[in-house]
Amino acid sequence: MTRRPGPAAHAHPHEHGEHAESHAENGGPMTADPHVTEAAGKHSPGGSGPAVAPGARTAYEVDAGIQALWREFTESPDQIVRDRLVLHYAPLVKYVAGRVGTGLPTHVDVGDLIQSGIFGLVDAIEKFEPARGLRFETYAMQRIRGAILDDLRSQDWVPRAVRSKAREAERALERLGARLNRTPTDAELAAELEISVDDLREFYGQLQLTSVIALEDLVAAGKDSGSLVDTLPDDGAVDPVAVLVDQDNRRQLAQAIAQLTERDRIVVGLYYFESLTLAEIGKVLGVTESRVSQLHTRAVMRLRAKLVEQT
Repeated sequence: MTRRPGPAAHAHPHEHGEHAESHAENGGPMTADPHVTEAAGKHSPGGSGPAVAPGARTAYEVDAGIQALWREFTESPDQIVRDRLVLHYAPLVKYVAGRVGTGLPTHVDVGDLIQSGIFGLVDAIEKFEPARGLRFETYAMQRIRGAILDDLRSQDWVPRAVRSKAREAERALERLGARLNRTPTDAELAAELEISVDDLREFYGQLQLTSVIALEDLVAAGKDSGSLVDTLPDDGAVDPVAVLVDQDNRRQLAQAIAQLTERDRIVVGLYYFESLTLAEIGKVLGVTESRVSQLHTRAVMRLRAKLVEQT
């Protein structure tokens, strides 16, 4: 006896085949959901093809599971079901982000595009109406691309009119270069754009805003090597010039102290290096505090004179 297919098979008999064929022609990705595991190209143990791995599901079962998720989400929108749909169609976001990123500058991170595209995918799932008979993949790719472009425009500091004029000027340069077999002049480019030379040069000033260059490349321009790190000051680093000046001052002071009398050297040493008071120094030397003050004053005057002579 032949086994009759279930209701899900009658609802979409060729959906999976069309899905695979459409993505194969467009270079698009195949989606995968850990809750609805696809075993593409495999058959049931009783079929003529190779056996299905234990726990795996056929392509037909995957499509049936996705349709069941859509029915459940349509009847009662639930965040858990929506997250399962997002996980299943997530490869679409990576595919669209890769296509959009090919025409963008290198400083634009594809990961940021994917993050923006996820919001577009969630919006597409919440607004999609399966009853209208449209393919979700086609609808979602438009929403994902729109979300990525909207996010890029929100981060762009250049007006859209300037971007449009820049693309128009680039196409005009290509046409003139192919026609003249040389680089066109400003007058020829202005005539091609149907504007005056003054307007063209004013437009050049506006285009400067669209040029983005890494700060590190700008600093290293014209140099054989070096990076931005080499140009940043370190406030906590020791100044080698200050270290040399301090060492020289210490050397000169030591020489000047060595030329003092023995009693003056003792007073200077006890007062500045041992941190004794004048009264304590007087007890060490056996003199009064006023006498120690006189010795200290004389020693300082002699040191100042010696340092002036050395400098």
